[in-house]
Amino acid sequence: MGLVLVLIAAFPSAAAADHSWGSYHWARTSNSFTLLVGYNVSTTWDQYLDEAIVDWNESTVLQLAETAGRARGKNCRPTAGRIEACSASYGSTGWLGVAQIWVRGSHITQATTRVNDTYFNTATYNSPAWRRLVMCQEIAHDFGLDHQDEIFNNPNLGSCMDYTNDPDGGAGGASPTDLSNEHPNLHDYEQLETIYEHFDSTSTVGQVAAAGEPGNAPASWGQLVRGSQASGVSLYVLDLGNGQRVYTHVIWAR
Repeated sequence: MGLVLVLIAAFPSAAAADHSWGSYHWARTSNSFTLLVGYNVSTTWDQYLDEAIVDWNESTVLQLAETAGRARGKNCRPTAGRIEACSASYGSTGWLGVAQIWVRGSHITQATTRVNDTYFNTATYNSPAWRRLVMCQEIAHDFGLDHQDEIFNNPNLGSCMDYTNDPDGGAGGASPTDLSNEHPNLHDYEQLETIYEHFDSTSTVGQVAAAGEPGNAPASWGQLVRGSQASGVSLYVLDLGNGQRVYTHVIWAR
């Protein structure tokens, strides 16, 4: 199986003027709200998780706060009401990073981010730029942002929500003047304001919800909704019953 980048997201095909992921969001009764991020990463990833949290805390509607992790083992068990961020050598699974969200209706109830050191320890991906891009993007999927663009070989948009073969920009990419895709851009923050402009009557932040643990291979991700490895993008859904689902979006490497 070829190398893949596995994410949870919607299914745009080009730069999106609106890059929310459907209507999925954390329920809350006010802004700005604080979402805990459980620390389950190695010291190698410490810097990049911290940078992603600082970047997204520029938002006016949410704040991320790092806390002790509760994930159990490599499967990165979710914790209700928060994000768990994990790193491990998951093996030759084919994926570089995974973001998964559990939803009830349109509300996210728990989320995880995983990065696969099996690939990040190789020359191709063992760079600050690749680590920043993937961590920044995976964490953002966990609170409802989607990709701005899913074309790898076009000019960078200057956002970690844009796919690229050249995450730090400049020479070597689609253009010698490419922007860096290592951090969010203004449109990402504006989109977060749109996603979280309404309030809910209840909150799923820090609340109890049933947990499930989809594994690290497509066979555990439920039904293939659309896409294929040949198309470069796939979307899976796993029905947990009682109105709960887990979505897994797969970006297949080019």
